[in-house]
Amino acid sequence: MTDITGKYADFEGLRAQAVALRREGLSRRQIRDRIHVDNNDLLNRLLEGEPAPEWTKRPRAKDDLRARARELRLEGKTYDQIQMELGCSKSSISLWVRDLPKPERRRTHEEASAIARRGWESTLQRRGAERQETQRRATVEIGAMNQRELFLLGVGLYWAEGTKAKPHRRQERVTFINSDPDMIRTFLAWLRLLNVQPAQIRFHVHIHESADVPGAEQYWREVVGRPGLFGKTTLKKHNPTTNRQNTGDGYHDCLVVRVNKSAELYRRIEGWWCGIVGAAEQADQENRT
Repeated sequence: MTDITGKYADFEGLRAQAVALRREGLSRRQIRDRIHVDNNDLLNRLLEGEPAPEWTKRPRAKDDLRARARELRLEGKTYDQIQMELGCSKSSISLWVRDLPKPERRRTHEEASAIARRGWESTLQRRGAERQETQRRATVEIGAMNQRELFLLGVGLYWAEGTKAKPHRRQERVTFINSDPDMIRTFLAWLRLLNVQPAQIRFHVHIHESADVPGAEQYWREVVGRPGLFGKTTLKKHNPTTNRQNTGDGYHDCLVVRVNKSAELYRRIEGWWCGIVGAAEQADQENRT
C-alpha cells in the first residue's frame, strides 16, 4: 500500500496546522485549501479526533418532526391525523411512535363505519361528476356522422357482435344480439342505410324464465318501435345455484335481430370487413413511414 505521508514528510507539522485551523472554525474544504492537502485519507488523519464546527453540521429536520409526532401521539391522535398535520409518511410515524401506547378508540365501530361510508359516498359523487363531464366532452368531439362513417361503423359493429359463419357450420345469415339498446338502435340505423326492408327483420327476446318476461318484451318493443315483427320469446332456464347479478327492474336481457333471406348481405359484410382490415393495415404502414 502506498504511504500517503510520503509526499508530506512533515506530518506532525501539517497536523498542527490542520488542528489549529479546525479549532478556528474552518471546514474541511477550507483547511484543505489552506495547507494544500489534496488527499482525503491524509486529511482524515490530520483531523482525527477534532470535531467539526457546529456551523458545518446539517440541521436534522426529522428530529423536530419526530418529537412533534410523539407529542401528537401522546395527545391521542391517529396515524392519519398525525400525517395530515406533519405531512410525513405513515411508515416514518410508525417508527417514531411505536413504543408509545395506542390511543383509546373514541368512536364506536358503527360511528367509524358511518364516517367512512360518508367519505366514500362523497368520493363516488365526485367520480360520477368527473365521468359525466368526460362523457359530455367526448360526445361533442364526435359531432355529426355522414353515411360513409355510419356504413363503416355498422360493418365493424356487426363483425364484433353479430353471428358469423363457422368452418364446421357455414350458416350465412345476418343475426345480431345485444343487451344494449343503443347498440340495437345503431344496428337498425345501419340496416336502414343498406335499404334492408322492415318486412325482412324479425326480433326475438332472450331472457331468463325467472325474470319479468312481459316487461322485457314491452321494453324491447318500445326500443325498436315495431310491435308487429316480434317472434316468440326464448326463455333461458334458471339455475338456482348461480348468483346472477343482472336482476331487478332494469334487467331486460337481450334482443335478437334477424334479417331473413340475408345470405347475400352476409357475404357482402364479410367482404366489407376484409376491405376494412386491408385498408387499416395500409394506413398503418403509411403512418409508420
